[in-house]
Amino acid sequence: MSVGVERIESAGTTPAVRGWLHRGFSHETGKPCGDALVLTHGAGSDANAPLLVALAEACAATGLTVLRCDLPYRQARPHGPPRGNGAEDREGLRRAAEFCRGFMPGKIFLGGASYGGRQASMLAAEDARVCDALLLLSYPLHPPGRPEQMRTKHLPLLRVPTLMVSGSKDPFGSPAELQAAAEFIPGRARLIIIEGVGHDLGFGRAAKKNKDAELPQQILTAFRELVKQA
Repeated sequence: MSVGVERIESAGTTPAVRGWLHRGFSHETGKPCGDALVLTHGAGSDANAPLLVALAEACAATGLTVLRCDLPYRQARPHGPPRGNGAEDREGLRRAAEFCRGFMPGKIFLGGASYGGRQASMLAAEDARVCDALLLLSYPLHPPGRPEQMRTKHLPLLRVPTLMVSGSKDPFGSPAELQAAAEFIPGRARLIIIEGVGHDLGFGRAAKKNKDAELPQQILTAFRELVKQA
């Protein structure tokens, strides 16, 4: 675990905010940038997913503070998929964003892998004030093998800069399908396709340890450029 990482468990909020806070400290400037990213997990995972940890560490090293947190359904039980329509999980993301606003003076970004990213985008569509940009990792555009069940209804309501990162072999959405979906977003949007990987972006259990060591930095660079240009 990186220096400057602390366990977070809020008291007095419902849903609770629970996870790990990576305090940004730039190796170049020696200070944080003032912005924060709330980062959360996919349906079968938790805040300790390898990609989330690697990305949080890369962000913190450039001064961007990251809160990687467990969504309410994962707080309630250590295993199993989410239930219902995700409303409680979206409220959990809102609480996490509010938590970060309580001590960070800059912009607040929301992001997540798969289910977590989808809930973040739905929350931003419901309330544009909740965040200043979105980072969607392996957005689950449709269930595998069911392209007729597109999850795009809320995308035309997204006004914030949005970066989508997906694998070329992701069964939840092909590059062409994802590009078409990105065009629904009226805010500034960009899609990055990572060749040769699937829904886990090369960070799954079967992946080699250093197979995609440069991916977190690639994602961070693209995200910063997108936010800067907006």
